[in-house]
This record gives sequence, C-alpha cells and structure tokens, in this order.
Amino acid sequence: MDTSEIIFVITIGIAILIAVVWRLASRRHMLPCPVWLCWLVELDNPFTETNRAAFIVEKLALEAGMVVLDAGCGPGRLTMPIAKQLGMGGQVLAMDIQAGMLSRTREKVEEAGLTNVEYLEAGLGDGKLPIEHFNRALLVTVLGEIPYRTSALREIFDALMPGGILSVTEVIFDPHFQTRGKVTRLATEVGFRERAFFGNRIAYVLHFEKPQDG
Repeated sequence: MDTSEIIFVITIGIAILIAVVWRLASRRHMLPCPVWLCWLVELDNPFTETNRAAFIVEKLALEAGMVVLDAGCGPGRLTMPIAKQLGMGGQVLAMDIQAGMLSRTREKVEEAGLTNVEYLEAGLGDGKLPIEHFNRALLVTVLGEIPYRTSALREIFDALMPGGILSVTEVIFDPHFQTRGKVTRLATEVGFRERAFFGNRIAYVLHFEKPQDG
C-alpha cells in the first residue's frame, strides 16, 4: 500500500468516525452538518453513484432560463455545477440556515466568476420563498435535518411552478437518512406526485412533480 492509498484509508476512517459520532448526537437533536465539517460535505461519496453531484444534476434535465432552488445548499456542492450549466440565462438560489455555509458557497461562486447565484439565509418553513418561482428544487441529504418537514415541503410545493420538480437525495451513510417510503408519504401529503426514482433503497434520488393543476 503506497502513501496515497494509506492517506485515503485514513481519510475514510476519519469520515466514518465523524459520521458515527454525528449520528449518535443526532438521535437527541436534529443537527445540521456543522460548518467546520463542510469539507466532508463537499466530497462526492465514493461508494454511491446517486449521491454524486454530476448524477444529481444530470437527472434534473436543466434547460436554459430555469430558476433552481438549492435548499440546504451547504458549501455549494450542487450550487456550483447547476449555476455553471444554467449560465447567465438561468439562476440558482442557494438557501441554508447556517451563515457559514453560505459564506463558503459565496467564496466558491466568486472564485469561479459566476454571477447567477443568489443567497438566502433561512430555514425551510419560515415562509421566505417566493410563490411559483422555481422550476427545480433540491433537497440533498437535508430533509432529515428539518424539524418540521411537512411545513418545509409545503413551502417548496408553493414555491415551485406548476410542473416543477422537487429532487430529493438520500444516502444511508448520512446521519439523518430518510427512507423512500417516508419521503414519499411526506411529499404526497402536501400535493406532490412521484415522477421518477433512481438508485436503490439505501442510496437514491427521488423526483416529485407539482401537478399542472396544483
């Protein structure tokens, strides 16, 4: 085993240890990933394809002029590739409850020279999102961190245009993992219809559509 392989194994070991501690702490409190761990959130999981940024973005079927909500954006792992793909004709709203995460996202966006990203420090369910404004919305390993999930999903439903898509990504390695059944039940309760499923029961991307008559 060479030096790079040793470093990789050590890194994975540390990540697993952190995940275990975070999971245990989250049994009592719904703790979002702390800002000092943003480096861990920025990494694509090497064990699951469905959690990789490129896979999630590809399945969004983005088009020129779209407006996208990256809810619980963290350090901008999805914000960046979406903004790049949309270009100046589209827009991304990076939303997070932690100012430190938004600061990290802003730094990366400015370094890349992108100008089509806006920022919102707020929690889902706070009523801060505009009505029928977005074509796409993302919740990437975020739903389980939200105390009032029904209110959060209802706000996203109202914020999406008719025909808009909510993309939910869940991976069992995440301390707040939500099962497909639970996510589907919560989403359909507020009016969404399931449209597509990618992956398996332990790592998946699930798409819901706001009905045209919604």
